Amino acid sequence: MKLAKRIALTSTAVAAAAAATLLGTTAVQAASAQPVRIPAVHAPAALAVPDGNRLTGVYSAHGVQTYTCTDGAWKLLEPAATLSDKRDRAHRPVALHSRGPVWVSTVDGSAVNASAVATSAKEGTIPELLLKATATRGTGTFEGVTYVQRLDTEGGVAPAAACTGTDQVSVPYSATYAFYKAAN
Repeated sequence: MKLAKRIALTSTAVAAAAAATLLGTTAVQAASAQPVRIPAVHAPAALAVPDGNRLTGVYSAHGVQTYTCTDGAWKLLEPAATLSDKRDRAHRPVALHSRGPVWVSTVDGSAVNASAVATSAKEGTIPELLLKATATRGTGTFEGVTYVQRLDTEGGVAPAAACTGTDQVSVPYSATYAFYKAAN
């Protein structure tokens, strides 16, 4: 291929990439100009987040609670769930939830670990929880998260029957997870 033709093709590709970047930036700026509306959450008083924290994200979760047989009884081994933005009708994943507990953003890689500080029992389902962040990593979705609420739980309860050996069972569950950061 002649040098002039290569330069022309390269120039065209650079111009197309620049135009796409400009259009993408313009679309992001337009979207950013509109206020982001976060869905309201309703939590029992026992799971209230302390003053000085603001709601920054609400995600629906679908997954399993995995239990393992320990001394003839079912014990929680780990959760495994995919979180989606409640505002997204396509239900695209935005985070993964697993043992720790930890939530890791599939969008930007940020993460938050937490531990339960309060529970609210619900009949026929796993309890609702208030969790306090113990560590955060990265920048983005979970950067600076201080508290997490697990609300609107359905399913996920360990089997009532006794177990033997090292059996494991995964029980489907769903919940709403609300994330808070310190108010500035």
